[in-house]
Amino acid sequence: MQEHDMSWVRTEMALAQPAPPTERGAYAWVRKNLIGSVGDTILTVLGIAIVLWVLPQVINWAFINAQWIGPNRTVCATVAQGGIQPDGWSGACWAFVNAKFGQFMFGTYPVEERWRPILVAVLLVALLVPMLIPRVPRKGLNAILLFLVLPVVSFFLLSGGAFGLPVVETSRWGGLLVTLSLSFVGIAVSLPLGTVLALGRRSKMPIVKLLCVIFIETVRGIPLITVLFFASVMLPLFLPAGVTFDKFLRALIGVSLFAAAYMAEVVRGGLQAIPKGQYEGADSLGLGYWQKMGLIVLPQALKLVIPAIVNTFIGMFKDTSLVLIISIFDLLGVVKQNLSDANWATPQTAKSGLIFAAFVFWLFCFGMSRYSMYTERRLDTGYKR
Repeated sequence: MQEHDMSWVRTEMALAQPAPPTERGAYAWVRKNLIGSVGDTILTVLGIAIVLWVLPQVINWAFINAQWIGPNRTVCATVAQGGIQPDGWSGACWAFVNAKFGQFMFGTYPVEERWRPILVAVLLVALLVPMLIPRVPRKGLNAILLFLVLPVVSFFLLSGGAFGLPVVETSRWGGLLVTLSLSFVGIAVSLPLGTVLALGRRSKMPIVKLLCVIFIETVRGIPLITVLFFASVMLPLFLPAGVTFDKFLRALIGVSLFAAAYMAEVVRGGLQAIPKGQYEGADSLGLGYWQKMGLIVLPQALKLVIPAIVNTFIGMFKDTSLVLIISIFDLLGVVKQNLSDANWATPQTAKSGLIFAAFVFWLFCFGMSRYSMYTERRLDTGYKR
C-alpha cells in the first residue's frame, strides 16, 4: 500500500499574529473615522477649520479676558459704560456668577439654613452612586432608601417644622434646589406610574384600558404649561372651601403626571417589541399575570427602551424651567431674575449667567446620557455575537 507524504500537514496550531500596523492604533482610528472617504475628509477639514476659528474666540472670552471676582458691575463694564475696563473690552463676567452663586443654587433659602439642602444633596449622592454601580450589593435596600426614605427625610429637612428646625416656606426655595427636586420626584414617580399605565392600556379589561387611554391621550394632548397652570390656578377651585396645599407640591404632581403619560407610551413600545413566544412561554410555565410581567416581559421590554426612557428623563429635566410660568424659580428662573439687578447690569452679565445655567443643564443631561450608554452596553448580552 502506497504511503502518502504528510510532511506538508501542520502538526500544531499557528500562533496568532498581530494585526497589521495600518489596522490598529491612532492611524487606523483616524483613517476609519475621519478620512475614510472623500466626503469624510471634506467634513473633517471643514470641522477642524470651524473649531480653529471658534475655539480661540471662546477661550479668549471665557478665560483670558474674563473677570472672575469683583464687588459690582464696574469690573465687567467698559469705561464708556461706567466701569474700569478699556473700551472695546469683551470678556465673561464670572464675577456676577460668583457673587450670585448661592442664589443660583438655593434661591432665597435662608443663608444660615443652607446646610439643610447641602445635607440633602450629600444624602442623595451617597444613595444614588451605589445604586448606579452594578457591583454594589443590596440594591433592594438601596432602592427603598433612595426612593422612599430619602424623599420623606428631605421633605422634613428642607421644609422644617420638625426636630426643632425652623420652617422654610417653599416660596423661598429656588435655583438648582428646585430643578433637582422636581426632576428627582418626576423620575421616581413617572417610571413606575408610566409602566402601570402602559400595562393598563394593554389590559384586556375594558374599563381599566379605557381609563388609561383617556388619561394618557388627555395629558399628552396638552402642553406642560397648561398642566402647570391647571395645577397652580385651577385645581384649588375644585377643592372644598378652606382646603388647599402647597403650590410647589402641585407643581411636583403636575410634572410627574405629565412625564408618566409620555413614559407610558415609551414602555408600551417596549412591550409591543417582545415576541409573542415570550408570553406563551411564561404561560406554559404556569406563571400568573404579574409573575409573567415582572419576571419575563418587563425586564426585556425596559431593556429595549432604555434610550427612550433616558430621553424622556432628559426632556423632563429641561422642562422644569417652565415652572417659572407659575412663579416658581428654578435655576434658569433665578438666573433671569438676577439679570435685573442694577448692581450687575452690563452687556456681559446676561451672557455669562445664561451660559452658566446652560452648562449646568448640559452637565446633568450629558451625565444621564453617558450612563444610559453604559447601561445599554452592559445589558446587550442577548445581542452579542
